[in-house]
Formats: sequence, C-alpha cells, structure tokens
Amino acid sequence: MILFPAIDLYDKKAVRLYKGDYDNMTVYGDNPPDIAKDFEKSGAGHIHMVDLEGAKEGTTPNISVVEKIASVTSLFIEIGGGIRSMETVERYLSAGVSRVILGTAAVNDEKFLVSAIEKHGDKIAVGADVKDGFVAIKGWTEKSALTLNAFLEKMTKIGATNVICTDISRDGAMKGTNLALYKELSETYSIDITASGGVSTLSDVVALRRMNVYGAIIGKAYYTGAINLKEALEAAK
Repeated sequence: MILFPAIDLYDKKAVRLYKGDYDNMTVYGDNPPDIAKDFEKSGAGHIHMVDLEGAKEGTTPNISVVEKIASVTSLFIEIGGGIRSMETVERYLSAGVSRVILGTAAVNDEKFLVSAIEKHGDKIAVGADVKDGFVAIKGWTEKSALTLNAFLEKMTKIGATNVICTDISRDGAMKGTNLALYKELSETYSIDITASGGVSTLSDVVALRRMNVYGAIIGKAYYTGAINLKEALEAAK
C-alpha cells in the first residue's frame, strides 16, 4: 500500500480543515516545500496535495508552491482542488505534478473527465468526497445528487483507474478512518482506491493495508505527531 502524507494549501501555507469546514482551519506551516522535504527525508515517495482555495473557486492560486515542491523533491505529486479544465490539467502536469485529481469536474462535466482520461490515462485520478452517502463538490460546500456507489459504478464504466475516497465526517477529526467503508469498496470495485479521512493511528494504516487498498492519506495525524511518518511508511509495506 502506498502512503501519501498530505499538504493542504491555503494562501501558500500548509493548513488542515476540520471536517471540511473553511471556518475551522489550522495553519501548520508557512513553508510547504520544507514540509515536503521532511516527508522525503522520512522515506516517503509520494505526496498528496489539495489546493483548498482552488477547490472552491476553480482556480490555481497555489501553483507556484506546487512547482517549488516539484523542483526541490523527487516525490510523486498528486494534486486536486479546482481542476476543471484541460488547460489547468496541463498546467499542473507541466509544473512537475505526476497525477491530477478531478473532483467537482468528475461529477459535473463528464465530457471533460472522459477526454482527460483519454489524453492522459493514469495521470488522471478521481476524487470521491463523501458526505452523508453522497458525493460532495466545490470544496465540500455542496452535495451532488450522486450516491458514492452510483458514482463509482459510473467511474468504472468511464475507465477511471484511481479514486481517492474521502469520508468527510472523519477528515481532521482524529477519530479513526472508516474501515467498514474501505473494506466494502475494496471488495466491490476493481478500481484503485485510496483511503482518505481520519487515518490517525498505525492500526488504521495496518488495517487498510490488509484490505489491499491501493493507498492511504495521512494529514492531521502527521502534523499533530499522532503518527510517526517513518513508522507509518513501514506499517504500510
């Protein structure tokens, strides 16, 4: 299983939200590239990033930070948040990003999603952010009409190969991840699933690895010291 330590960007800083609430934001660092270098020193090969401003507005206000991280590390970078046009996809790929994540666009603009997958293949991932059983969009500020299962069935038919699934109710809450959800998804779908939201102990990491999910994202647990990244990377193997 691949472990993705995470950096969420807002105003060029590393931040975390509590359950997706923009009014409940904690700043963990003014220099995200230094945090990324620390990830790499700990042995990480991958990083998960979200532009929280971009997620709401459909813009790329933090792309200079992403470019810097790509230039000072050799990490596999995946990023989501506000990627709603092919131009933005290609801006990120040109900036050194390895994989871009389509969230709102995957729900609202199927034609764009299909063309992005046709053009860029496995450099395109899909974000499925779950709120009360439905897929949320626009930086988690709105719920779509699609249930998670309906959305994943649709993504499988379209040819998506990688889905990052976030249980918003667990995100940043430090109460453990939704193991029952990821067990069900790993048993139901052949698509690569990355678990996100509430991964807060080594036992969460071990349990997810045993389910054969593709990846797991560690956010707040890293920043608070609840999880030692070196130990978590070992546990994910």
